[in-house]
Amino acid sequence: MPDVEMKAAEKEEKKEDKKDKEKETKEEEEVKKEPLTPLAEIKGNFVLIDRAVSTLEPRFTHRVLRTLTTLVKRLDETILRDAIEEGFPKDSTTKTTLLSWLPPAPAPTSKDVEMEMDSSSTPAAATAKPPPVTVEPVPEIDIYLRLLIIHQLLKSGSPATKARELSVETVKKMQALNRRSLDSIAAKVWFALERSFELGGDLAEARPMFLAAQRTAALRHDDDTQASLINRLLRSYLAYSLYDQADKLVSKTTFPVSAGNPQYARYHYYLGRIKAVQLNYSDAHTNLQQAIRRAPPAVVAPGFYQAVHKLSVVVELLMGDIPDRSIFRHPVLEKPLKGYFEIVKAVRTGSLSQFQQTVLKHATLFQADKTHTLITRLRQNVIKTGIRRLSLSYSLISLKDILQYIVGKAIRDGVIDGRLVHEKGWMACGGGMGAEVAETFSRRIGYCLELHNQSVKAMRYPLNAHRKELADAEGAREREKELAKEIQEGDLDEDDIGGGEF
Repeated sequence: MPDVEMKAAEKEEKKEDKKDKEKETKEEEEVKKEPLTPLAEIKGNFVLIDRAVSTLEPRFTHRVLRTLTTLVKRLDETILRDAIEEGFPKDSTTKTTLLSWLPPAPAPTSKDVEMEMDSSSTPAAATAKPPPVTVEPVPEIDIYLRLLIIHQLLKSGSPATKARELSVETVKKMQALNRRSLDSIAAKVWFALERSFELGGDLAEARPMFLAAQRTAALRHDDDTQASLINRLLRSYLAYSLYDQADKLVSKTTFPVSAGNPQYARYHYYLGRIKAVQLNYSDAHTNLQQAIRRAPPAVVAPGFYQAVHKLSVVVELLMGDIPDRSIFRHPVLEKPLKGYFEIVKAVRTGSLSQFQQTVLKHATLFQADKTHTLITRLRQNVIKTGIRRLSLSYSLISLKDILQYIVGKAIRDGVIDGRLVHEKGWMACGGGMGAEVAETFSRRIGYCLELHNQSVKAMRYPLNAHRKELADAEGAREREKELAKEIQEGDLDEDDIGGGEF
């Protein structure tokens, strides 16, 4: 009995040890899953950029830029200052230049002094700092830090002129370096430069820089920079309603096939706006659908997602279609599309008064979205819808109630099936069109019967009958050749050829 109890106790101890080990592994996994601090992430990006330059592998740089949006949201001046201090040597001129664009560090408070004293009392192993950097990092790290500083200046609400000066200086430095390893970062820098000029209200001033850089990128086959600059130019043209120049740019350039989905989404969105203004609604709808498919998720980029859907709803209405109601129930689109939903209801019911009231009510929203001009075009669609509803409800309508030219245009466009009776001042719908409808049906039935008869006649001939005729013709040619050969050799008499008859 005691041996049995000892074995049972050992089994329980082993089970407890397994449980403890499982808990430890779970805790380690949780520690590993904890996100890096912004400073640690920036220092890790330094290593990736250095590896991309040394191995000539741009995929490491793409990995760094993939997290740029989320990293910018977590940045502040202190983190950037610490990253610059730890990433450059003590006497580096580049370090001094970068720190000059950031506000000076605040004076230490009493709490900070107490924290430093507490940290000094902890063991040295727990507070060990990495050794200082003695070698100047690659120029790509300098440009990357400048990009982060520009975004921080734009986010912190500092004067746009400061961000503009830094972005222009960064572009000049990139062009002076002329390193192909900077291509991916350069595309992001051009976006930051455009943003700084746009917030300052001087986007047109940056257009010559974009044009010159786009020509250089096309000659160097720099696809990332070229895709970014084409979108920058299109945005600049559309911001000032220069649709002809934007259309010429699209016709004279080729968007890089290797561009990423975010760049393609913007490009298709700009194409959709251009085509919509040019009354090419079917192509505009196709481009907008491509933009929606290639765009980031709605939670990641809600502004772009809303802008594309606003324009898509208007284009669908101009095409004569009614957008799906589920679009207006989307959590990201429900509030921004409220005014557009009222427009859809007015177009669907054909109420001209409701449509005009809705346009006046949300005029500021539509003008801010730059869809007001397109929405005013929907007036004819509303009138056509109202006339269609009237034609289905009445067989005779007085022309005094509706304008004659609108009815005539609707009949001419094929919106309604009717005819104008000017003698009586009526529009006849349905009743007076019986003879024409019967004649149309008789023509269609005659065409179908004729097609059926021709098909039956074609089925009477055997399959591949022409091949036999070709074989017979080939045999006849061979017999003629043999006959001519025998005549030349003199083997045939005149009686064989038929000469004896004469």
